[in-house]
Amino acid sequence: MIISKNIFLKNFKNKRNTKNVYKDLLKILSSKNEILNSLSIQYNYSYSNKLIVKFKKNFSSLRIIGMGGSTNGMKAIYSFLKYKIAKKILFVDNLVNFQKNKKAKNCLNLIISKSGNTLETISNTNLLINRGQKNIFITDKKDSYLRKLAMELRSEIIDHNNFIGGRYSVLSEVGMLPSSLIGLQEKKFKQFNSLVKNKKFINSLVLNTASIIYFIKKKFNSIIINYDENSDDLFRWYQQLVAESLGKKQKGILPVISSMPKDNHSLMQLYLDGPKNNFFTFFNIKENKSDRLINNRLLKSHYYLKNKNLNQVLESQKKATEKVFKDKRIPFRSFQVFKRSEETLGELFSFFILETILIGKVMKIDPYNQPSVELIKENTKKNLKNF
Repeated sequence: MIISKNIFLKNFKNKRNTKNVYKDLLKILSSKNEILNSLSIQYNYSYSNKLIVKFKKNFSSLRIIGMGGSTNGMKAIYSFLKYKIAKKILFVDNLVNFQKNKKAKNCLNLIISKSGNTLETISNTNLLINRGQKNIFITDKKDSYLRKLAMELRSEIIDHNNFIGGRYSVLSEVGMLPSSLIGLQEKKFKQFNSLVKNKKFINSLVLNTASIIYFIKKKFNSIIINYDENSDDLFRWYQQLVAESLGKKQKGILPVISSMPKDNHSLMQLYLDGPKNNFFTFFNIKENKSDRLINNRLLKSHYYLKNKNLNQVLESQKKATEKVFKDKRIPFRSFQVFKRSEETLGELFSFFILETILIGKVMKIDPYNQPSVELIKENTKKNLKNF
C-alpha cells in the first residue's frame, strides 16, 4: 500500500481487530498534545530566524553534545540526508576519553539536555567547551546546571519544550534548529497535517498497531531488517522510542536492528529456523544512483550480474528474503522508500511516533515517562559522592 508519495508499506499479513485501536487514535489526534503539535506546521519554536542567520554561515562544523533523545533524532537526520549536507557534524553522545580531540576549528557547539542536569552531558561539556567558543544551549526554562553554565559563558539559550521528552523531540527545537543551521528545510519535515487526512496512512497505522499489540501479548521481539546503511541511525532513534516508551509494567518490545545484507551471513539462520518469537520490519530505499558492476571482470558463471548495480543486488536479496519469510509464515511488514528527502523522513518520524503512542494508549502504558531510568541517575550521584 502506498501510504504517501514517498513510502510504500506492505502491512503485516494477518489482520487483527482494529475497532478499539481506531477509537484510541481519534482520541489522541483530538487531544492537546505538544508532541503531535511539534510534528505539525503550526508548531512555534522558541528560537527566531534571526538566530539561524546569525550562526548559519559562521562555522564549518557543528558539535552536538547530548545523550539519548537529545542527539538520536538529529543523528538519524544527518545520516539519512548526508548527501545534501555540506557541513560536518560531530556527535558527542557517550562518555569517552577525548585526549587530542578536544579542539575543533571553526566549530559551533550545540549542547542539548532537557533537564539541564544530565550527568554525561555536563561531563562532556566540561571537557570540550570554553568561554572563547560559540555555544548554543537547548534546555528547560528552569534552574539547572547547564542553564547556569550557559549564562556564565554568555551563550545563546534556547528553551526546550517542557512537554516534549527527548525521544519525541526530533521535530521540535532539538532536531529542527541544527537541521536549519546545516541548510536543511525545516518546513519540509512537517508532513503530519497532510498525513492524518490520508486514509491509506491512517489505515496502515491502525492495522500495524493492532498487529504489534498482538505480538507484544505473545512476548515477541521486534527485529528491523534494514537494507540501507544510512538509515541505521534512524532505527537507533526508533529503538529508543519503542524501548523507553513501552518498556513498563512487565510489558514492552525488545527492538533489535539487523544490518543487511551482512546479517544474512550471521543472524538470518536464527531468524528463519530459530524460536518463533520475533516479528520483523523490512526497510529499504530505492536509490536512483548506485555503483554498477564491471562486466568485463565477471566470470561466465555469474552472467546474471551483468549490467546490474548494487541497489539491484540489494533489492533482489530483500525480495528473496521476504518470499522465504512468507513461505515460512514468519510475520513481517515491509517499508520501501522512493525518495531520500526531508519530506520522507518527516513521514517516517510521524508514523513511528504515532504508532508508539497509540500502542501505549491501547495497552494502558504511559508512553511519555521512564521512571526506572531515574533510579540509576539517583544511585550514580550517590556513588560519585562516595568516591
